[in-house]
Formats: sequence, structure tokens, C-alpha cells
Amino acid sequence: MVEDSLSLEQLIEENKQLVLENARLTKNNSSIIKMYKQEDSLKAYQAELLQMQKYLENTGKRMLILFEGRGASGKGGTIRRVTRYMNEKRYRIVAMGKPTEEQKTQWFFQKYITHLPTGGEVVLFDRSWYNRAMVEPVLNFCTESEYKNFMKGVTGFEKDLVRQGTILVKLYFSVTKAEQARRFDADAADPLRQWKLSELDVQAQERWDDFTQVKYEMLKKTHTSSAPWTIIRSNNKYKARLNAIKTILNSVPYKRLNPDLNFVPDSNIVYSGAHELEIMEAQRLRKGKFIS
Repeated sequence: MVEDSLSLEQLIEENKQLVLENARLTKNNSSIIKMYKQEDSLKAYQAELLQMQKYLENTGKRMLILFEGRGASGKGGTIRRVTRYMNEKRYRIVAMGKPTEEQKTQWFFQKYITHLPTGGEVVLFDRSWYNRAMVEPVLNFCTESEYKNFMKGVTGFEKDLVRQGTILVKLYFSVTKAEQARRFDADAADPLRQWKLSELDVQAQERWDDFTQVKYEMLKKTHTSSAPWTIIRSNNKYKARLNAIKTILNSVPYKRLNPDLNFVPDSNIVYSGAHELEIMEAQRLRKGKFIS
């Protein structure tokens, strides 16, 4: 009787495990189907990006897109979706490493100028000269004088780029502290994504408030009429990617491939840099500090 009872308990336990495993597989399958549908829904806009490329090539216009934001905010994934079907001969992705000893002696913008787009080309910066405004001052990679010189000079530099015909799009991906931590944990647990993590990512959480303060200063001093910032709320990766693509498409006066598509960015996802400043200033008044 004892053996029969134990066998019954084991059978019940095995059945529970099977039910849980089936639920897990069902959930995974649902997630896979959802991801497939989301990726598929981007294709119409990716076709528009190809049309946009043709316009740039035919007119000889230059386009420069800056992707900025905290670690794990979704910049890289969005860049991959933007360029997935683009003509590889007419775009470049620039992700610069640590400056060389020679570059440290140069005018700060000199190393970036060599990567700027030529006529008919799109260049996408995965982090840009705004490292000097966001990362370097927090981690003491630059002096206070170097930081102040950059903040004084960058608006004139960008104004000149735009004045001479470059289409400049500045995107800042805004992720919450909790979501950033979740993504870091997911990367740490995945052998295929562990390479993404660095010591800087640990400090991204520990020094969250410091990064928020320099974000505020950056927006306040470098959101201009000629080179405005667009903020992309990126907790939801799919919505961030879709709305970033819409923002890029709306910055170029090309003839739409499909005028019936919805090109209006989601107002819950996309904010102007000026509106983000208003939100941050309201947070400081209510809570005594910035939250975003």
C-alpha cells in the first residue's frame, strides 16, 4: 500500500511537471509568434527606408543619425532594424572605441569628421561625440575644462553641419532603471550576449543619478532649433524601434512608397527634447530630484 501511495504521489508530481512544462512551451511559442508578427510589421517601414535611401542617392543629400542613451536602452537593436534591408553600399554604422594616443592630441571633433556621410549616404553613429557630454564626465574620462569646451562648441559644430546640407537626426533612447537592470541580468545569463556587458554597465546602475544629471545638462544646452533631440521611450523594444524608424522617415522629404501607412509617432513613446526637459524639471520640483 505504501508503494502504491508513493507511486501515486510520484505520478501526480510528474503530471504537475508536465503541465508546467506545457505551459512554459505554450508561453514560449506565443512569445515567438508575437515577436515574428512584430518583426513582420516593421517590413513596410523598412521598405520606406529603402525609398528614402533612393531619394538621398538621387539628390546627393547627406544624412547623419546619432543614437544615444544609457547602456541597454535599445540603440543597437534599433540600428539593426533600420539597416536590415538597406542598400549596404549607401550606409555605414560607426561605433568608435577608445581614442588612440594620437586622437587624444587632436581637436575633439577631428576623429568624427572622417566618418561623416558623403553625398547620397546615411551614417548611423552608435554613440557619437555626445560621449563627451554623457559618459566621460561621469566616469572622469575627461577634464572639467574639456567637458565645458565641448558643451560650448557642439551646438555651433552641428549648426554648421545642418547649414551645409546634412540631415541630422539626434535620437536619445530613454530606459528606466528597473528595465535596464532586467536587461543587464538577461545578458549576464545568456552566453550569446555576455559580451555586451562591461564594467561600465555596473556603474550605469550605481551612478544612475549622475548620468541623469548630465543627461539633463546635455538636453538643456544642446537641444536647438537646428539640431533638436528626439526622445524615444524604449522600455518596449518593438515600440521604440517602430517609432524611431518613423522619426527617421519623417526627417526626409522623400516621396512615400505607401502613403497609407501610419507615419505618426506614438506620443507616448516619442517626445521632443524640450518636452523631456519639462518632464524632468517637474520631477525635480515634485520629488526633489530627477527620475528619468
